[in-house]
Amino acid sequence: MKHALNVNGKSVSVDVPPEMPLLWVLRDVLDLRGTKYGCGIAVCGACTVHLDGAPVRSCQVPVSVVGRAAVTTIEGLSGDGSHPVQRAWRELDVPQCGYCQAGQIMAAAALLAKQPRPSAADIDTAMNDNLCRCATYLRIRAGIQRASELASGGAKRGPGAAAAGESGR
Repeated sequence: MKHALNVNGKSVSVDVPPEMPLLWVLRDVLDLRGTKYGCGIAVCGACTVHLDGAPVRSCQVPVSVVGRAAVTTIEGLSGDGSHPVQRAWRELDVPQCGYCQAGQIMAAAALLAKQPRPSAADIDTAMNDNLCRCATYLRIRAGIQRASELASGGAKRGPGAAAAGESGR
């Protein structure tokens, strides 16, 4: 069955079964490999993409429910890596193995779009369901705080600089 989609600002048509998860349409049909498969049951966050700006777990979203909603993947967040979250991630060396990072970045970008100056508690709440097997949660939180600063024109902090008073996840 044909489905017309809006992915990363481009209109595309895919001929796939209506129950096919958006994750597999993105990865296997459209060759957008940045969105990762993690668990397949929407509990890890590795497959997070934006659907009309809201973070969703693409492993559990059938392509038939997407319609003409705007789908944004990690590839569409910023073509040149200049999104504040991507810049902060590089500046602070947030990832360790990197596998979960596309989902982490997409969730963080959605949080900052909704709440430009989140507190540490806001970040922890928003990111709670995005799992990182390497446990880089403190760097993820610092990255989101730094991205917030960058988005508002904040001065550059050095690599590895973390916000004061950080504790565990």
